[in-house]
Amino acid sequence: MPGGRPSGNRAIDERGFHAWLAAHLPAGRRGLLPLGDDAADLCPPPGRVAILTTDALVAGTHFRRGSPPRRIGAAATNVSFSDLAAKGAQPAGILLAVLVPPGTPAGWARALVQGAERAAARWDAHVIGGDTKPGPVPTVVGTAVGWAVPGHLAPRRGARPGDVLVTTGTVGRGGAAAEALRARGERPDVLARLLDVRPRVAAGRVLAPLAHAMIDTSDGLAEAARLLAHSSAVRLEVDERTLPLDPAVRRLPARRRRAAAFFGGDYELLAAVPPDRLPAARRAVGATRTRLTVVGRVARGRGAVLLNSAGARPMPPPGWDPFAAARPRGPTPG
Repeated sequence: MPGGRPSGNRAIDERGFHAWLAAHLPAGRRGLLPLGDDAADLCPPPGRVAILTTDALVAGTHFRRGSPPRRIGAAATNVSFSDLAAKGAQPAGILLAVLVPPGTPAGWARALVQGAERAAARWDAHVIGGDTKPGPVPTVVGTAVGWAVPGHLAPRRGARPGDVLVTTGTVGRGGAAAEALRARGERPDVLARLLDVRPRVAAGRVLAPLAHAMIDTSDGLAEAARLLAHSSAVRLEVDERTLPLDPAVRRLPARRRRAAAFFGGDYELLAAVPPDRLPAARRAVGATRTRLTVVGRVARGRGAVLLNSAGARPMPPPGWDPFAAARPRGPTPG
């Protein structure tokens, strides 16, 4: 409007934002229920089961207020798609609930949705709906839907004694990002790095049919091992000497290396695989250009332990606790 502020700088209003969504997102031009209706529609492929997951990102707890909104939106998509990956599911769509304080520029919310849509489109999925509401701090809740093969879901409860424990990618990438925040402060590149989530969707699809159990390492490998052990009522033994540490973790001083390795925020996959399927798992995951490393084994017993040259010790606690981070007691990692 002549003489006024650019439209992206105007304060967000619900009707105008919804009209923009319907005009600019692919989901607004396809489907039985177009974007902006009361609900969204998805048609499952034959022989597939729907997998659903939801996750929330809250300013001050999961991201800093100065973080780029496109990065926040992409992270909202990717953290939910990481959960789908842990069940071998192909993402189909994501619903976004966006809560922002009154007066938030519409351009901020638009950029967030554009980031979420771009991340979803990488997997041939789209933002298919959601909601907007006023809230005390910027918050985005993503609810993702994916399609998976029944019988190939690799549930947490499926690990069996004798299985080998494998992980995709590296260990400690999230901890390295938190270390960068501690050392370098809230620089733009550091804030972006904290939101750099890379869901292992392709690896999850080929690994799920070969694994007895699988989980993503959003809370770190140590916590993932504890959860897998508890759900399967087995003992998980992780060999610290075999961990494929992220290069940035390897460069840290020895006294900080272990804390960073198990901090959380890696978003890799931890799986229990029968030994006779390990060669096939290596080939399949390798074909997705992802590394697969044996990091331990599943045994009879209970709990998760860390093995090294000194013997077995309790698994270290994760460095990231969202409920502790939400308390007003100092900086948060992302």
